[in-house]
Amino acid sequence: MKKLIILSLCLGLCTISLNSCLKSYLDKTPGSGLTEQDVFSKYANATKFFDAVYGEGSTNIKNAYNLYFTFWGYGQTWDAMTDISDVGNIYGGAHGIKAGNLGTAISSFTTNTGARPIQASMFRIIRISNMTLEHIGMLKDGNPDDINDMIAQAHFVRAFAHFTLFRIWGGMPYLTKPLGEDDQWDIPRLSKHETLMRIAADMDTAAIFFAKANRMRRDPISGQVGNLNSPDQFRPNGVAAKAMKSRALLYAASPLNNELGVTDWEAAAKANWEAIQIAEQNGYYLLSSADYKTNFVGVPYTNEQLWAWSAGTQKYNSASINTIICGVFQGSGGYADCPTQNLVDKFETLNGDPLNTDADRQAAIASGHYKDQDPYANRDPRFYIDIIYNQAPIIGWLNGKAQIYYQMVGGVATYSELLNQTYTGITHTGYYTRKYWGDLSIKNQISVPYTDPIIRLAELYLNYAEAANEAYGPNTPAPGATMNAVQAINKIRNRVGMPNVLSAFTTNKELFRPRIKNERNVELCYEGHYFHDIRRWMDAPVTMAGPLYGMDIEKVTVSTTYPLGFKYIRTPLTSDRQSHWIDAMYYFPFEQKAMNQMTNFTPNTVW
Repeated sequence: MKKLIILSLCLGLCTISLNSCLKSYLDKTPGSGLTEQDVFSKYANATKFFDAVYGEGSTNIKNAYNLYFTFWGYGQTWDAMTDISDVGNIYGGAHGIKAGNLGTAISSFTTNTGARPIQASMFRIIRISNMTLEHIGMLKDGNPDDINDMIAQAHFVRAFAHFTLFRIWGGMPYLTKPLGEDDQWDIPRLSKHETLMRIAADMDTAAIFFAKANRMRRDPISGQVGNLNSPDQFRPNGVAAKAMKSRALLYAASPLNNELGVTDWEAAAKANWEAIQIAEQNGYYLLSSADYKTNFVGVPYTNEQLWAWSAGTQKYNSASINTIICGVFQGSGGYADCPTQNLVDKFETLNGDPLNTDADRQAAIASGHYKDQDPYANRDPRFYIDIIYNQAPIIGWLNGKAQIYYQMVGGVATYSELLNQTYTGITHTGYYTRKYWGDLSIKNQISVPYTDPIIRLAELYLNYAEAANEAYGPNTPAPGATMNAVQAINKIRNRVGMPNVLSAFTTNKELFRPRIKNERNVELCYEGHYFHDIRRWMDAPVTMAGPLYGMDIEKVTVSTTYPLGFKYIRTPLTSDRQSHWIDAMYYFPFEQKAMNQMTNFTPNTVW
């Protein structure tokens, strides 16, 4: 019998026979000793078999969700592995990875079921999807809509799993059948571009079957009874399939993966515009500024989320969220995924002035739109939604404000309550994350619903703008579209009260490109995109080269120089908190044990 060796893969994932898979996957439900006929001749049994992809075990689809990954903790969020975030106090986890030292941490992403075994999970759900598609013709009951829905979900899940593997490990074989003991397992990799094209095609097929099943969305549209209240809301739908296709084609067009030049950008622009239209035809829309935060906390689902994961209600001291709100808020130890000054500088002034560089800030000061000793006044409204800064309003704390500073008393530093030195996880940057905070703390002991917007309508506008700008320039719509790249970006900005992008940046695609990227960084921050975006753009060698900054905040006497009574100084983080880049970091390696078994499969470089 051939060695079962693809990609560290089999990982105990039932590679020997169908019957052994049934026993493992179905957890002996609805009975032990199940045969192929037992499972796939009855719709109820086949559904139980397929629904293992969504299950509560350690190797399911949720390992691909950004928020679920964050719930693991240990400071290993996707953002914390980049220049925009720093893990408070704990050295290790993300700190080692962003410094280029992956080491034994790779098992946390591959096989370690006590962590987030993404690789094992994705290959498991690919196999379940392929077995479902191969045997669904055996069904003797079930109505056509439900059967088409299962076919659609299987195509979607297979493509989503391949895309998740691609973003972390690069080009892959595209598995479309469950491999048996006599099949070839040591399969050569596809190119990055071809992998993405196969993903896009699978998502297209999924959309076709979702349409046949009348599942373009799972619930009635806004204003109708049952909106956002389907028991199947957690499952993907036809709109999500079109959206994921368009995301895959954007990745295919990106510098790291592009093979066809402008043709790839044209295809991405077309697909994203089509996805926007289909989404809006099916009742999805950008939420108002007042409701914007509910995309993340406060309600299970929204009409901006094309597909989302409701993480349930979380209490202020829940272990799941200790990376998000950190120990000082929970009155315990813990971690803190804290924004760096590098991220804070991406939030423009309310007038639209960039603040990314010292030259940008000096220009904004000259225009009267920015003050370096009152740095948080008149900023993009999303800054106040996403970031906790010194003196930001927070419920229950001293004077209802975030106290993040130190004061020199008799030559000794004394620390404010949110820099309490007895806590693990305090910020080293001067900031905490608010986007997923939900006002939870030991001084506001409430519970709130958490949601991961896996893909939302705002992303499609950003995707379209990026692709249209590269293919047609900032001011020319893609064929058939009623909006150009500038208008798409402005639609995202205007809904939160930001002005149009300054005209100085919209005259050509080279000038507009950085503003598109910046808009994406701001709109999607802490949603798990940045780690992947800086790689597909091939910007990581610059952004990860540092330096990473925080804000040193000292309480001083009010004066003309320091009108707020605080001295704000941008300060590089210590050397052990800086990032580093080598080109091997574009993709994670596979575990060495698996690599030793490979012959045809070209491995990624070990860091």
